[in-house]
Amino acid sequence: MVSDEQERWTLDDIMALFDGVFAVQCQTRLVKGGDEPLYRPATDQTPYHQVIFARGYFASALHEISHWCIAGEKRRLLEDYGYWYLPDGRNAQEQQAFENAEIAPQALEQLFTQACGRTFHVSVDNLGGEVEVDRDAFAQRVGARAQRYLAEGLPPRANAFYIALARYYQQGNTLEQAIAAGRALLEATEVSA
Repeated sequence: MVSDEQERWTLDDIMALFDGVFAVQCQTRLVKGGDEPLYRPATDQTPYHQVIFARGYFASALHEISHWCIAGEKRRLLEDYGYWYLPDGRNAQEQQAFENAEIAPQALEQLFTQACGRTFHVSVDNLGGEVEVDRDAFAQRVGARAQRYLAEGLPPRANAFYIALARYYQQGNTLEQAIAAGRALLEATEVSA
């Protein structure tokens, strides 16, 4: 159980929860990275897949986990899941495509963030763009998708992680208990890497 507010959201805890639930069955680990997040599939040199989050930010870890929870089996064999990414400075059409691609992962991130007892903030991620971004409209779309996930069910890996987070941060389980609950749910759905 997490008790001290200063120690409530540590990187060690989020990495232990993710690795505890997914390292064995999905051969995937959560890794603290540098400036940019990245997903790397396993190689001969690194025998496990890596969900690499940026700069040690807790929110970045949850966001990158969200992408991993949605990516299909074939995409998880490609670096960064084979997705495109345009940096800041997108035009209106590019920004719309970005937002459409981000609704589902940010909806999962919102649920993960809430399970941790934190406040979620959408990311429109276009600081230098020439187009005005309607953050509130995007937040509503993300929130509606999160509600749909709750009503219809989360993807299996996302559900296992959500349960582990809720058990640890909301229900007072130890790390070991929360991991066991997430792993049991994962095994019950027979999800594999």
